[in-house]
Amino acid sequence: MEKFNPVIKVKGFATKQSVRLSEKTIAKTEKASNFLTDIADVFLFIASIIRETFSRDFEFKEFFRQCFQIGYKSLPLISITGTIMGLVLTIQSRPVLVDFGAVTLLPGMVAISLIREMGPVITALICAGKIGSGMGAELGSMKVTEQIDAMEVSSTNPIRFLVVTRVLAATLMIPLLVLYADALGIFGSWAGANIKGDVSFVLFFSQAFSHVKFMDLLPAVIKSFFFGAVIGLVGCYKGYNAGRGTESVGVAANSAVVLGSLLVIIVDVIAVQITDMLRS
Repeated sequence: MEKFNPVIKVKGFATKQSVRLSEKTIAKTEKASNFLTDIADVFLFIASIIRETFSRDFEFKEFFRQCFQIGYKSLPLISITGTIMGLVLTIQSRPVLVDFGAVTLLPGMVAISLIREMGPVITALICAGKIGSGMGAELGSMKVTEQIDAMEVSSTNPIRFLVVTRVLAATLMIPLLVLYADALGIFGSWAGANIKGDVSFVLFFSQAFSHVKFMDLLPAVIKSFFFGAVIGLVGCYKGYNAGRGTESVGVAANSAVVLGSLLVIIVDVIAVQITDMLRS
């Protein structure tokens, strides 16, 4: 028996190790399965949105209400953000240009920086925080209180009424907010240039837009539509698929902001690469 006990211990140890390895393998398999299931759910969600977008019974009234909520209600925040963008960029850049004797290039530099990159990206990130979290929280609370289930029982399509209208409104309104932020950013740049200088309004704007080309504006506007679609999709998806508990509302709003901001940056990287390829 003394010679046999170590063998039993070794076999027991090997059995425990194999159990642990099998448990790890099962856990990894479940994670991979859940990941693939989530991806499939996202594609099915997008497919249902596309299908309901071209349906006959489109909710125009709800669509215009969402445009008002997303567009008009965001104007104060976008106004402050856009003006400060141009003001800060001018104050930071002017001393460097003074050292090189290139102050006359300041309006064009600020205009191109705002129109190409800073205006669309910062405005989209602000909207991801305000609009995306609002969609996630609103739809999440409707999910928790079973209002979405009640709509399905009453023969009302929740995808068409709740999701399609919000996604299309975000896709349409965010490019308009980006153009509005760009205009206020150039105005803030003019105000910043007059803190230590004296430039007329007409001269500053003529110098700014003399450096801006059509290919500077078009890619920025096009990618702004994708920013709006991504923010709307993420916010609606996280809210529509929220859990049943009250904590899921906060989780849906938080994850909508985080994932929406991350996807905005990823879309911007892709758009910059495509634009660079078209210019070269």
